[in-house]
Amino acid sequence: MSQKELFRKMTFPELGDERGNLVVVEGAIDIPFEIKRAFFIYGSDATVVRGCHANRISEFVLINVSGTSKVMITDGTSKEIVSLTRPRDGVYIPKMMWKEMYEFSKDAVLMVLASTHYDGSEYIRDYNAYLNEMKQQN
Repeated sequence: MSQKELFRKMTFPELGDERGNLVVVEGAIDIPFEIKRAFFIYGSDATVVRGCHANRISEFVLINVSGTSKVMITDGTSKEIVSLTRPRDGVYIPKMMWKEMYEFSKDAVLMVLASTHYDGSEYIRDYNAYLNEMKQQN
């Protein structure tokens, strides 16, 4: 991934037969890190905005295993919106990218795979503080 890219769209292989479909996602094979943490966001609706933070260390892959949602990703200068609409599609978000998840369908279950265990000190939860930190890095 080049430095200009804010994210990488991913489509995972869909396996299956007459019994149904199966999507497999393996850490350090299908995604660019070993999975240290997984969590789910559900019970949100179209009015809810989740995330609203950047991470200094953690990388993420987001997959809507049910329903749909959107993800806004920015580095403070460029901004992209990704629609997650199929359980085999995901988005890789590198460290130091601001992310906001929103427009959850009623049946949305957003699975998040993380490269680190939770450490609240590596989160930047204020957008202006994030912009200042990004300016210092450049």
